[in-house]
Amino acid sequence: MGKYAFRLPDIGEGIAEAEISEWYVAVGDTVEEDQQLVDVMTDKATVDISSPVSGKVVSLNGAVGDMLAVGSVLVEFEVAGDADADAADDSAATAKKAGAAEPPQKDKPAQKGKAATEEKSGKSAAETASSSSAKPAKTVGGAGKDGSPAMRRGAASAKGSGAPLASPATRRKAHEHGIALQYVPGTGPAGRILEADLEAYIADGAPKPGGGSGLGQRTGVEDIRIVGMRRRIAEKMQQSKRSIPHFCYVEEFDMTALEELRATMNAGRNEDQPKLTVLPFLIRAVARLLPDYPMLNGHYEESEEVFRAHEAFHAGIATQTERGLSVPVVRHAESLGVWDCAAEIRRVSEAAREGAASRDELSGSTLTITSLGPLGGISATPVINHPEVGIIGPNKMVDRPVVIDGRIEIRKIMNVSSSFDHRIVDGYDAARFIQDLKRLIECPALIFAEDA
Repeated sequence: MGKYAFRLPDIGEGIAEAEISEWYVAVGDTVEEDQQLVDVMTDKATVDISSPVSGKVVSLNGAVGDMLAVGSVLVEFEVAGDADADAADDSAATAKKAGAAEPPQKDKPAQKGKAATEEKSGKSAAETASSSSAKPAKTVGGAGKDGSPAMRRGAASAKGSGAPLASPATRRKAHEHGIALQYVPGTGPAGRILEADLEAYIADGAPKPGGGSGLGQRTGVEDIRIVGMRRRIAEKMQQSKRSIPHFCYVEEFDMTALEELRATMNAGRNEDQPKLTVLPFLIRAVARLLPDYPMLNGHYEESEEVFRAHEAFHAGIATQTERGLSVPVVRHAESLGVWDCAAEIRRVSEAAREGAASRDELSGSTLTITSLGPLGGISATPVINHPEVGIIGPNKMVDRPVVIDGRIEIRKIMNVSSSFDHRIVDGYDAARFIQDLKRLIECPALIFAEDA
C-alpha cells in the first residue's frame, strides 16, 4: 500500500486560500474516486472538493473554520500500490464550483490573523483548542447542519472532548430550563442527546438550583468560533465600517396611495404572478432617479481612488438566510417592470435562502435595498455594502394620525432610512435624492409616467 497526499487545488480567480466549511469524510473512511470530500469557502462562493483517487482516509489536515493555503495538503490517503504519491491536482474535476464562472478577478492577498499564525506555528485550530484547558469552542457559521454526514461523523471526536452532543434546538431548550447537558443521558448516535432525552430528564424531575422558586442561576460560558458565512459577514461589515465614513438620513414617507395601488394590482394579478410587496415599487422608483444621481450608483475603488459609475442598476436585496445575511442581486433592474421585478426578487431571494444562488447572483450589486419588513422598527442606520456608496432601508409601515389641510387623517406612514459614503456623496445630494424618491412613492403614478 502507498500514501497519496491530496493538496487543496487552485480554485481560480486569484484565490490564495480557502476556509474549510464542512467535512464529508472522517479518518478511517474508504472513499471512491470523485466522492465528495469537503466543502471549502472563499470570499466568492462555496466550492465542493471531490476525491481524485480511491482509497482509505489516513488524515484530514484542518478543522471546520481553518484557513488553508492553495497547495497545502488537504487529505492523506492510503491507496493501492507501493509508491508514495503527492498530488497538486487543480483540475475542474476536483473543484466543482458553485454557480456560473465569473471573469478573472484581481488577486487578493491571503487573509492574515489567527489561521496564518497557527499555520506558521505548525498547529491547527483544532490542536490549539485541544491543548487549552478551556471548554471546546462551539462553531457558528459553517455550512454543516444537524444530521448532516459531517455532523454524524464528527460525533465521536466531539464526545471525546467532553462537550455534550446535542442540536442547537436541544441546547436552547436545556438553557431555558436551566439544565446542564452533561448530566442528561444521551441515546442518540455516539451518545448524542436527543430532544426526547431532554424531555425525559425534565419529566423525571431534573434538579433545579435556586430553591423553591425553580429559577436557577446561569453560570455557563461558551466559546463560539465565528467561521464560514458568519466570518464572511463579520469581515464585510468590519471593512465597511472601518473604511467608509457613513452618514445617515431618515425621511417619513406617506405610503397610503401606494398601498391602495398595490392592493388593487394584487387583487387583479394572475396565478403565475407573485404578490407585490413595497420593494418592486421602491426599486422601480430608484431606477427612474439614478440617471440624475450617477454618483449614487456604482463602486468606489479605494486603491485606485476611482468611483466607477454604472449606467445599469443592479439592485442588491439584503436577505436573511439560515447561514446569515446574504445580498442576492436583481440585475438590470432599470429594465424591469414591477411584476418582473417582483418575480426576480422572489427568485434570487429564494435561491439565497436555499443556498442555491450562483456567484453571479451574489455579487455585482451597485446599490442595495435592505428591509426587515414588519420588524423594521422606527428607523435604522444601515451599513453600506462595500464597495457601494449607498444603501436604502425601508422601515415598518404603521397607521398614524397626520394633519392634512388642517384636518387629522389616519395615513399609512413608513420611515425610510438611508446611509451614504460621505467621501463620494454630499449630504445635500443624498437628501435631494431621498426627497425625489419620496415624491415618486407618495404619488405612485409618477413611477410609471414617461416624464416624472
